[in-house]
Amino acid sequence: MIRLNNVTKSYPTWAGRKTVIKGITADFAPGRNIAIMGSNGAGKSTLMRLLSGAEMPDSGTVERSARVSWPLGFNGGLHASLTGRENLAFVARIYGRNYSDLLDFVEDFAEIGSYMKQPVKTYSSGMKARLAFGISMSIQFDYYLIDEVIAVGDPSFKRKSKLVLSERLQNSTVLLVSHSSSIMKEFCQHGIVVEGGRLLEFSSLTKAIKYYESSSSA
Repeated sequence: MIRLNNVTKSYPTWAGRKTVIKGITADFAPGRNIAIMGSNGAGKSTLMRLLSGAEMPDSGTVERSARVSWPLGFNGGLHASLTGRENLAFVARIYGRNYSDLLDFVEDFAEIGSYMKQPVKTYSSGMKARLAFGISMSIQFDYYLIDEVIAVGDPSFKRKSKLVLSERLQNSTVLLVSHSSSIMKEFCQHGIVVEGGRLLEFSSLTKAIKYYESSSSA
């Protein structure tokens, strides 16, 4: 379970502090695959960082009684000065996994060849996404936080990414930020919309998508 208790988050701007998340209380129960929608700047990325523990709220608490991935799709997932292999070794140590047990999977999955031995700062954005997704999929998390990174790459890589994620979700939960209704429908059964610093919950994914698309076009 991941639980937000009256969580607020703000950031400094030239015009003063901007509150992005306003007093949110919500439960993200295991087994409820949720698509997270919202306009640019609505707070989707902030919400994901709070859920993962990458950022702390200004007030309120975030409770986690499960193993939660880092937010895939954000630059903070990899250390730019480390090589791909070194990033994997670092993650393996954090999560108590054997580096050698993960290496073959990640190298085969990411398909970046000798770049695994090069610093991540030399990678293209697509290569970073492949590596980050591969490292995350090499570890069985209870919750996967994903920001549409499964849409990266050529058609064969997208198919492979979706297949591996589907396998992981047999025993895990996904919280997915996406603008693609087809991807949301493929992996999620529930939807929420981030709007005005609040979370709007809907009884079905279809209703959430309909609301989001109508509000975006208004």
